[in-house]
Amino acid sequence: MKTISVQEAIKQLQAGAIGVMPTDTVYGLVARAADESAVARLYAAKHREHKPGTVIAASIDQLVELGVKRRYLKAVEDMWPNPLSIVLPIGADLHYLTQDVTSLAMRIPANRDIRDLLEQTGPLITSSANQPGEEPASTVAEAEAYFNDTVDFYVDGGVLDSANSSTVVRVVDDAIEVLRQGKLKLDANGYPL
Repeated sequence: MKTISVQEAIKQLQAGAIGVMPTDTVYGLVARAADESAVARLYAAKHREHKPGTVIAASIDQLVELGVKRRYLKAVEDMWPNPLSIVLPIGADLHYLTQDVTSLAMRIPANRDIRDLLEQTGPLITSSANQPGEEPASTVAEAEAYFNDTVDFYVDGGVLDSANSSTVVRVVDDAIEVLRQGKLKLDANGYPL
């Protein structure tokens, strides 16, 4: 297993690598969202089609620089930073991120260390460190059993609780629809409990 430091992971991500590391919620398979070939490698390693990952970014501005329309972000910017992924419409120019789906989950993490990392790497596409139908990895060893050498690196963050996954919502006609309850508990109207 090629376990490296966070600083080394930043350098490798900047150079087009994909890897497994702790995100603000669970272990995630990660790649730079602006790197189309790295994103393709991530989806191939995950064996996913038509089920895109989540983009995590340090700020709204980073999402806009990536190509997300600011008007879509305006309605939800007050909900971040949080362990809250919001599904928003996405343009055809980012089709490589969405796997030809017309929307994409995005999150600005509450964790300051993760936001600091994202300041250096730019937005990352992330997907839980598991294969379809399997439990998300709670340790680096479990992640390695899923991905072996199909990824370039692993960052060990100890044991992570897969119950810490982000809450996922979609905004529909000014209402918030909760798609998955996660770390941030919301009521039926989308307000934190």
